[in-house]
Amino acid sequence: MPNEDEMVVTPWEVRGRVDYEKLIREFGTQPITEELLEQLKKHLGELHLQLRRRLFFSHRDLDLILQLYEQGKKFTLYTGRGPSGHVHVGHLVPWIFTKYLQDNFDTRLYFQMTDDEKFVIEENLELRETKEFAYENALDLIALGFKPENTFIIFDVQDIGLLYDIALEVSKRVTFSTARAVFGFQDSTNIGWIFWPAIQAVPCFIHSKLTGENVPSLIPAAIDQDPYWRVTRDVAQKLGYFKPAQIHCRFVPGLGKGGKMSASEPETCIFTTDTPHDIKTKIWNAFTGGRPTVKEQRKLGGEPDICTVYQYFLYLFEDNDDKLAERQGDCRTGRIVCGDCKAVLTERVTEFLLDHQRKRERARDTVEDFFITR
Repeated sequence: MPNEDEMVVTPWEVRGRVDYEKLIREFGTQPITEELLEQLKKHLGELHLQLRRRLFFSHRDLDLILQLYEQGKKFTLYTGRGPSGHVHVGHLVPWIFTKYLQDNFDTRLYFQMTDDEKFVIEENLELRETKEFAYENALDLIALGFKPENTFIIFDVQDIGLLYDIALEVSKRVTFSTARAVFGFQDSTNIGWIFWPAIQAVPCFIHSKLTGENVPSLIPAAIDQDPYWRVTRDVAQKLGYFKPAQIHCRFVPGLGKGGKMSASEPETCIFTTDTPHDIKTKIWNAFTGGRPTVKEQRKLGGEPDICTVYQYFLYLFEDNDDKLAERQGDCRTGRIVCGDCKAVLTERVTEFLLDHQRKRERARDTVEDFFITR
Protein backbone atom coordinates (compact mmCIF):
# COMPACT_ATOMS: atom_id res chain seq x y z
CA MET A 1 0.00 0.00 0.00
CA PRO A 2 1.53 3.41 -1.00
CA ASN A 3 2.63 5.74 1.76
CA GLU A 4 0.56 8.94 1.46
CA ASP A 5 3.44 10.94 2.98
CA GLU A 6 6.00 9.64 0.46
CA MET A 7 7.40 12.55 -1.58
CA VAL A 8 6.81 12.48 -5.33
CA VAL A 9 7.86 15.58 -7.31
CA THR A 10 7.78 15.57 -11.12
CA PRO A 11 6.71 18.23 -13.66
CA TRP A 12 3.27 16.55 -13.75
CA GLU A 13 2.69 15.32 -10.22
CA VAL A 14 3.43 16.56 -6.71
CA ARG A 15 2.23 14.61 -3.70
CA GLY A 16 3.29 13.58 -0.22
CA ARG A 17 5.25 15.53 2.34
CA VAL A 18 7.74 17.68 0.43
CA ASP A 19 11.28 17.86 1.86
CA TYR A 20 12.78 20.92 0.18
CA GLU A 21 16.31 20.33 1.46
CA LYS A 22 16.16 16.84 -0.01
CA LEU A 23 14.94 18.27 -3.33
CA ILE A 24 17.92 20.64 -3.44
CA ARG A 25 20.24 17.66 -3.00
CA GLU A 26 18.44 15.43 -5.48
CA PHE A 27 18.00 18.09 -8.19
CA GLY A 28 21.49 19.51 -7.67
CA THR A 29 20.36 23.11 -7.19
CA GLN A 30 21.73 25.72 -4.79
CA PRO A 31 20.00 27.19 -1.73
CA ILE A 32 19.35 30.93 -1.66
CA THR A 33 21.77 32.15 0.99
CA GLU A 34 21.79 35.27 3.13
CA GLU A 35 24.69 36.54 1.00
CA LEU A 36 22.64 36.14 -2.17
CA LEU A 37 19.68 37.90 -0.57
CA GLU A 38 21.94 40.81 0.32
CA GLN A 39 23.16 40.94 -3.27
CA LEU A 40 19.56 40.99 -4.50
CA LYS A 41 18.71 43.71 -2.02
CA LYS A 42 21.27 46.02 -3.63
CA HIS A 43 19.19 46.00 -6.80
CA LEU A 44 15.70 45.44 -5.45
CA GLY A 45 15.64 47.62 -2.36
CA GLU A 46 13.06 46.09 -0.04
CA LEU A 47 12.89 42.37 -0.60
CA HIS A 48 9.58 40.90 -1.69
CA LEU A 49 7.79 38.87 0.98
CA GLN A 50 8.39 35.73 -1.09
CA LEU A 51 12.14 36.28 -0.68
CA ARG A 52 11.98 37.42 2.94
CA ARG A 53 9.99 34.35 3.92
CA ARG A 54 12.07 31.99 1.80
CA LEU A 55 9.18 30.95 -0.40
CA PHE A 56 11.76 31.22 -3.16
CA PHE A 57 14.43 29.03 -1.68
CA SER A 58 16.60 27.53 -4.43
CA HIS A 59 18.29 28.58 -7.67
CA ARG A 60 20.57 27.77 -10.55
CA ASP A 61 23.01 30.52 -11.60
CA LEU A 62 21.08 33.39 -10.00
CA ASP A 63 24.42 34.61 -8.69
CA LEU A 64 25.81 34.57 -12.24
CA ILE A 65 22.80 36.51 -13.53
CA LEU A 66 23.43 39.22 -10.93
CA GLN A 67 27.16 39.26 -11.70
CA LEU A 68 26.45 39.76 -15.41
CA TYR A 69 23.83 42.40 -14.62
CA GLU A 70 26.32 44.34 -12.52
CA GLN A 71 28.67 44.23 -15.52
CA GLY A 72 25.98 45.82 -17.70
CA LYS A 73 24.50 42.62 -19.21
CA LYS A 74 20.73 42.59 -18.99
CA PHE A 75 18.60 39.46 -18.86
CA THR A 76 15.06 38.42 -19.77
CA LEU A 77 12.44 36.68 -17.66
CA TYR A 78 10.61 33.54 -18.69
CA THR A 79 7.81 31.66 -17.01
CA GLY A 80 4.52 30.15 -18.10
CA ARG A 81 1.35 28.22 -17.52
CA GLY A 82 0.00 24.83 -18.54
CA PRO A 83 -3.59 25.77 -19.43
CA SER A 84 -5.62 22.74 -18.35
CA GLY A 85 -8.24 24.73 -16.43
CA HIS A 86 -8.85 28.02 -14.68
CA VAL A 87 -6.09 29.79 -12.75
CA HIS A 88 -6.04 29.43 -8.97
CA VAL A 89 -4.32 31.51 -6.31
CA GLY A 90 -1.34 29.14 -6.25
CA HIS A 91 -0.56 30.02 -9.86
CA LEU A 92 -0.63 33.74 -9.09
CA VAL A 93 2.08 33.59 -6.43
CA PRO A 94 5.12 33.17 -8.74
CA TRP A 95 3.54 35.48 -11.35
CA ILE A 96 3.31 38.28 -8.78
CA PHE A 97 6.95 37.69 -7.92
CA THR A 98 7.87 37.72 -11.62
CA LYS A 99 6.27 41.15 -12.00
CA TYR A 100 8.27 42.37 -9.02
CA LEU A 101 11.48 41.24 -10.75
CA GLN A 102 10.39 42.72 -14.06
CA ASP A 103 9.59 46.11 -12.54
CA ASN A 104 12.81 46.35 -10.58
CA PHE A 105 15.19 45.07 -13.27
CA ASP A 106 13.27 46.76 -16.13
CA THR A 107 13.32 43.72 -18.37
CA ARG A 108 11.19 41.74 -20.81
CA LEU A 109 9.02 38.79 -19.83
CA TYR A 110 8.32 35.92 -22.23
CA PHE A 111 5.32 34.01 -20.92
CA GLN A 112 4.59 30.61 -22.49
CA MET A 113 1.06 29.19 -22.64
CA THR A 114 1.67 25.50 -23.20
CA ASP A 115 -1.66 24.55 -24.77
CA ASP A 116 0.14 21.90 -26.85
CA GLU A 117 1.65 20.19 -23.80
CA LYS A 118 -1.66 19.93 -21.98
CA PHE A 119 -3.30 18.44 -25.06
CA VAL A 120 -0.71 15.68 -25.55
CA ILE A 121 -0.47 14.85 -21.83
CA GLU A 122 -4.05 15.13 -20.59
CA GLU A 123 -6.21 12.37 -22.06
CA ASN A 124 -9.49 14.10 -21.20
CA LEU A 125 -8.70 17.45 -22.84
CA GLU A 126 -9.32 18.43 -26.46
CA LEU A 127 -7.00 20.84 -28.24
CA ARG A 128 -9.84 23.32 -28.57
CA GLU A 129 -10.21 23.33 -24.77
CA THR A 130 -6.53 23.89 -23.99
CA LYS A 131 -6.43 26.78 -26.48
CA GLU A 132 -9.50 28.34 -24.84
CA PHE A 133 -8.01 27.91 -21.37
CA ALA A 134 -4.77 29.53 -22.58
CA TYR A 135 -6.68 32.64 -23.65
CA GLU A 136 -8.62 32.76 -20.37
CA ASN A 137 -5.44 32.25 -18.32
CA ALA A 138 -3.78 35.11 -20.17
CA LEU A 139 -6.45 37.44 -18.77
CA ASP A 140 -5.34 36.51 -15.24
CA LEU A 141 -1.73 37.37 -16.07
CA ILE A 142 -2.66 40.75 -17.51
CA ALA A 143 -4.93 41.51 -14.54
CA LEU A 144 -1.84 41.50 -12.28
CA GLY A 145 -0.62 44.68 -13.97
CA PHE A 146 1.84 43.49 -16.60
CA LYS A 147 2.34 45.92 -19.49
CA PRO A 148 2.30 45.03 -23.21
CA GLU A 149 5.46 46.97 -24.03
CA ASN A 150 7.64 44.48 -22.15
CA THR A 151 5.42 41.38 -21.78
CA PHE A 152 5.10 38.87 -24.60
CA ILE A 153 2.66 35.96 -24.31
CA ILE A 154 3.46 32.90 -26.42
CA PHE A 155 0.60 30.57 -27.35
CA ASP A 156 2.41 27.45 -28.49
CA VAL A 157 -0.12 26.19 -31.03
CA GLN A 158 -0.77 29.62 -32.51
CA ASP A 159 2.89 30.64 -32.49
CA ILE A 160 4.55 27.35 -33.47
CA GLY A 161 5.97 28.91 -36.64
CA LEU A 162 8.00 31.25 -34.47
CA LEU A 163 9.15 28.47 -32.16
CA TYR A 164 9.75 25.52 -34.42
CA ASP A 165 13.24 26.17 -35.79
CA ILE A 166 14.75 26.64 -32.31
CA ALA A 167 12.81 23.61 -31.03
CA LEU A 168 14.36 21.54 -33.82
CA GLU A 169 17.84 22.74 -32.92
CA VAL A 170 17.24 21.72 -29.30
CA SER A 171 15.64 18.36 -30.14
CA LYS A 172 18.54 17.36 -32.38
CA ARG A 173 20.89 17.60 -29.41
CA VAL A 174 18.82 15.75 -26.79
CA THR A 175 18.89 11.97 -26.98
CA PHE A 176 15.91 9.82 -26.07
CA SER A 177 18.10 8.17 -23.45
CA THR A 178 18.58 11.53 -21.73
CA ALA A 179 14.90 12.45 -21.99
CA ARG A 180 13.82 9.09 -20.62
CA ALA A 181 16.25 9.35 -17.70
CA VAL A 182 15.13 12.89 -16.80
CA PHE A 183 11.38 12.62 -17.40
CA GLY A 184 10.71 8.92 -16.91
CA PHE A 185 9.21 8.38 -20.36
CA GLN A 186 7.90 4.85 -21.01
CA ASP A 187 7.25 2.77 -24.15
CA SER A 188 3.61 3.83 -23.82
CA THR A 189 4.43 7.57 -23.78
CA ASN A 190 3.08 9.30 -26.89
CA ILE A 191 5.66 10.93 -29.15
CA GLY A 192 4.12 14.38 -28.77
CA TRP A 193 4.95 14.29 -25.10
CA ILE A 194 8.49 13.11 -25.81
CA PHE A 195 9.18 15.97 -28.23
CA TRP A 196 7.54 18.63 -26.13
CA PRO A 197 10.50 19.48 -23.81
CA ALA A 198 12.26 20.90 -26.89
CA ILE A 199 9.40 23.38 -27.32
CA GLN A 200 9.49 24.40 -23.66
CA ALA A 201 13.17 25.27 -24.11
CA VAL A 202 12.51 27.84 -26.85
CA PRO A 203 11.51 30.89 -24.76
CA CYS A 204 14.92 30.71 -23.07
CA PHE A 205 16.42 31.72 -26.41
CA ILE A 206 13.61 33.50 -28.30
CA HIS A 207 14.84 36.99 -27.38
CA SER A 208 17.96 36.46 -29.47
CA LYS A 209 15.89 35.49 -32.48
CA LEU A 210 13.57 38.49 -32.13
CA THR A 211 16.17 41.16 -31.36
CA GLY A 212 19.58 39.80 -32.30
CA GLU A 213 20.67 40.36 -28.68
CA ASN A 214 22.03 37.25 -26.94
CA VAL A 215 21.24 37.62 -23.23
CA PRO A 216 20.61 35.11 -20.44
CA SER A 217 17.12 34.30 -19.17
CA LEU A 218 15.95 33.89 -15.58
CA ILE A 219 13.03 31.55 -14.89
CA PRO A 220 10.94 32.06 -11.73
CA ALA A 221 8.89 28.87 -11.24
CA ALA A 222 8.06 26.09 -8.82
CA ILE A 223 10.84 23.56 -8.42
CA ASP A 224 8.85 20.71 -9.99
CA GLN A 225 9.58 22.29 -13.40
CA ASP A 226 13.34 22.12 -12.89
CA PRO A 227 13.90 18.95 -14.99
CA TYR A 228 13.00 20.86 -18.16
CA TRP A 229 15.74 23.39 -17.54
CA ARG A 230 18.35 20.77 -16.75
CA VAL A 231 17.94 19.42 -20.27
CA THR A 232 17.86 22.93 -21.74
CA ARG A 233 21.02 23.94 -19.91
CA ASP A 234 22.82 20.90 -21.34
CA VAL A 235 22.29 22.11 -24.93
CA ALA A 236 22.29 25.92 -24.53
CA GLN A 237 25.98 26.55 -25.05
CA LYS A 238 26.11 24.10 -27.98
CA LEU A 239 23.61 26.43 -29.67
CA GLY A 240 25.53 29.56 -28.74
CA TYR A 241 23.23 30.74 -25.96
CA PHE A 242 23.60 31.37 -22.24
CA LYS A 243 22.39 28.63 -19.94
CA PRO A 244 19.00 29.63 -18.50
CA ALA A 245 19.07 30.46 -14.80
CA GLN A 246 16.27 29.64 -12.39
CA ILE A 247 14.84 30.74 -9.08
CA HIS A 248 12.59 28.11 -7.52
CA CYS A 249 9.60 28.56 -5.24
CA ARG A 250 7.90 26.18 -2.85
CA PHE A 251 4.48 24.74 -3.62
CA VAL A 252 1.45 26.68 -2.47
CA PRO A 253 -0.56 24.18 -0.40
CA GLY A 254 -4.18 23.41 -1.08
CA LEU A 255 -6.82 23.93 1.58
CA GLY A 256 -6.96 20.19 2.25
CA LYS A 257 -4.54 18.10 4.27
CA GLY A 258 -1.17 17.78 2.52
CA GLY A 259 -0.08 18.32 -1.08
CA LYS A 260 0.18 21.39 -3.29
CA MET A 261 -2.83 23.30 -4.54
CA SER A 262 -4.17 21.36 -7.51
CA ALA A 263 -7.10 21.96 -9.83
CA SER A 264 -7.74 18.21 -9.74
CA GLU A 265 -9.09 18.81 -6.20
CA PRO A 266 -11.23 21.91 -6.84
CA GLU A 267 -12.72 21.95 -3.35
CA THR A 268 -9.22 22.70 -1.96
CA CYS A 269 -8.38 25.42 -4.51
CA ILE A 270 -9.43 29.04 -4.69
CA PHE A 271 -9.80 29.91 -8.35
CA THR A 272 -9.64 33.45 -9.67
CA THR A 273 -13.16 32.96 -11.04
CA ASP A 274 -14.68 31.88 -7.69
CA THR A 275 -17.60 33.78 -6.20
CA PRO A 276 -17.53 35.23 -2.67
CA HIS A 277 -19.73 32.31 -1.62
CA ASP A 278 -17.24 29.81 -3.08
CA ILE A 279 -14.35 31.54 -1.32
CA LYS A 280 -16.07 31.54 2.07
CA THR A 281 -17.14 27.90 1.77
CA LYS A 282 -13.66 26.69 0.84
CA ILE A 283 -11.85 28.66 3.53
CA TRP A 284 -14.27 27.66 6.29
CA ASN A 285 -13.87 24.00 5.31
CA ALA A 286 -10.06 24.24 5.17
CA PHE A 287 -7.69 21.96 7.10
CA THR A 288 -6.10 23.87 9.96
CA GLY A 289 -3.62 23.34 12.74
CA GLY A 290 -6.29 23.93 15.35
CA ARG A 291 -7.54 21.71 18.17
CA PRO A 292 -10.83 19.79 18.10
CA THR A 293 -12.56 22.28 20.41
CA VAL A 294 -12.23 25.97 21.24
CA LYS A 295 -11.52 25.05 24.86
CA GLU A 296 -8.55 22.89 23.85
CA GLN A 297 -7.33 25.58 21.46
CA ARG A 298 -7.35 28.17 24.22
CA LYS A 299 -5.46 25.81 26.51
CA LEU A 300 -2.98 24.13 24.14
CA GLY A 301 -2.73 26.54 21.22
CA GLY A 302 -2.67 25.65 17.53
CA GLU A 303 -0.03 24.58 15.04
CA PRO A 304 0.37 27.23 12.33
CA ASP A 305 3.14 25.29 10.58
CA ILE A 306 0.63 22.70 9.35
CA CYS A 307 -2.30 25.10 8.92
CA THR A 308 -3.34 25.82 5.34
CA VAL A 309 -5.11 29.02 6.39
CA TYR A 310 -1.92 30.36 7.93
CA GLN A 311 -0.01 29.45 4.76
CA TYR A 312 -2.26 31.80 2.78
CA PHE A 313 -1.24 34.68 5.04
CA LEU A 314 2.39 33.61 4.65
CA TYR A 315 2.34 33.42 0.85
CA LEU A 316 0.18 36.35 -0.17
CA PHE A 317 -2.27 37.92 2.22
CA GLU A 318 -0.11 39.45 4.98
CA ASP A 319 2.74 41.64 3.80
CA ASN A 320 3.65 42.92 7.26
CA ASP A 321 6.18 40.56 8.86
CA ASP A 322 5.46 41.80 12.40
CA LYS A 323 1.72 41.19 12.02
CA LEU A 324 2.39 37.74 10.57
CA ALA A 325 4.62 36.89 13.54
CA GLU A 326 1.93 38.19 15.92
CA ARG A 327 -0.69 35.98 14.25
CA GLN A 328 1.61 32.98 14.51
CA GLY A 329 2.29 33.64 18.19
CA ASP A 330 -1.38 34.19 18.99
CA CYS A 331 -2.18 30.86 17.34
CA ARG A 332 0.47 28.95 19.27
CA THR A 333 -0.65 30.38 22.60
CA GLY A 334 -4.38 30.00 21.98
CA ARG A 335 -5.17 33.72 22.01
CA ILE A 336 -6.94 33.23 18.67
CA VAL A 337 -8.88 30.29 17.29
CA CYS A 338 -9.28 29.01 13.75
CA GLY A 339 -12.52 30.90 13.15
CA ASP A 340 -10.72 34.19 13.80
CA CYS A 341 -8.15 33.52 11.08
CA LYS A 342 -10.72 32.11 8.66
CA ALA A 343 -12.87 35.22 8.98
CA VAL A 344 -9.95 37.57 8.28
CA LEU A 345 -8.66 35.46 5.39
CA THR A 346 -12.11 35.22 3.81
CA GLU A 347 -12.39 39.00 3.82
CA ARG A 348 -8.92 39.54 2.35
CA VAL A 349 -9.19 36.88 -0.35
CA THR A 350 -12.65 38.10 -1.37
CA GLU A 351 -11.49 41.70 -1.63
CA PHE A 352 -8.42 40.69 -3.63
CA LEU A 353 -10.30 38.47 -6.06
CA LEU A 354 -13.20 40.85 -6.68
CA ASP A 355 -10.66 43.48 -7.70
CA HIS A 356 -8.74 40.90 -9.75
CA GLN A 357 -11.94 39.82 -11.53
CA ARG A 358 -12.73 43.42 -12.54
CA LYS A 359 -9.23 43.82 -13.98
CA ARG A 360 -9.50 40.41 -15.63
CA GLU A 361 -12.60 41.44 -17.55
CA ARG A 362 -10.98 44.69 -18.66
CA ALA A 363 -8.05 42.65 -19.98
CA ARG A 364 -10.28 41.21 -22.71
CA ASP A 365 -9.96 44.56 -24.48
CA THR A 366 -6.15 44.51 -24.48
CA VAL A 367 -5.11 40.85 -24.51
CA GLU A 368 -4.04 40.89 -28.17
CA ASP A 369 -1.58 43.70 -27.39
CA PHE A 370 0.41 41.11 -25.40
CA PHE A 371 0.62 38.47 -28.15
CA ILE A 372 4.23 37.82 -29.20
CA THR A 373 3.03 37.86 -32.83
CA ARG A 374 1.13 41.14 -32.32
